[in-house]
Amino acid sequence: MTGSRVVALGHYQPAKVLTNDDLAAMVDTSDEWITSRVGIKTRHVGGPDEPVDEMAAHAGAKALATAGLGPSDIDLVLVATSTAIDRSPSMAARVAARLGMGSPAVMDINVVCSGFTHALATADHAIRAGAATRALVIGADKMADIADWTDRSTCVLLGDGAGAAVVTADPAADAPGGPGIGPVLWGSVPEMGNAVRIEGTPPRFAQEGQSVYRWATTQLPPIARRVCEKAGIAPEDLGAVVLHQANLRIIEPVARKIGAVNAVIARDVVDSGNTSAASIPMALSKLVERGEIASGAPVLLFGFGGNLSYAGQVIRCP
Repeated sequence: MTGSRVVALGHYQPAKVLTNDDLAAMVDTSDEWITSRVGIKTRHVGGPDEPVDEMAAHAGAKALATAGLGPSDIDLVLVATSTAIDRSPSMAARVAARLGMGSPAVMDINVVCSGFTHALATADHAIRAGAATRALVIGADKMADIADWTDRSTCVLLGDGAGAAVVTADPAADAPGGPGIGPVLWGSVPEMGNAVRIEGTPPRFAQEGQSVYRWATTQLPPIARRVCEKAGIAPEDLGAVVLHQANLRIIEPVARKIGAVNAVIARDVVDSGNTSAASIPMALSKLVERGEIASGAPVLLFGFGGNLSYAGQVIRCP
């Protein structure tokens, strides 16, 4: 089987920025309260003219341009999102239409906060099975549309955005130290699935924050270390760690417990908030764009959250 690798990245955020002081004028909160509890300073919020598929298409177009590929070169589009309002056309179909693609396979993947790492694994599997050769994998969510702006415990967390990766077949992907996408480790805790919810009409985001925090900080570090083991990478040899950008008080202790002592740790949550499926590809794209990760360096991607699901893999930085 031919393996796959990430060859390019892209990201997009709406222009409107909502600061902690802005939120303090809306609900009973303050910059100090938000910063001390979740580490977030700002978040980007899309307007009514910025639907999920438009954000996704912007990120996808940027990734394609970076890869030097055109829309007709892509034969699989996967969009990870939990904020698509319509059932059909899917976000992936709408992105393909916006970008003027030929006849790609199109699928949405809803695993909430770990959606992108699930989608990336799905693209890798499709390429290994010979069902695709070049995939556009996008995480995009418009959390502002499902926020309860009267609930200070949740509305301060959420932001909007999209991140994308171009994934291509590569015969050398699985060679020792090769450029490929490592094996995925994924799973869930079904009995705790209600700890993160997007329910109702209209749908609203809610969570049991303390339960999620305890699960993430105690149960996930050993799972993330197993992801490294499956990839044949010691945690101390990682060039970067990009966890789901949920809360700085989760990101920092989990990264420390993984043992990635020499890695760059993504902290995009400070500027972007929790963007659900967009958070990992967006944070990674920014690190690469700023030159903070060397090309070819091993990077741990690890998503977790809704359903209490998780998925992670080690990739090589494009």
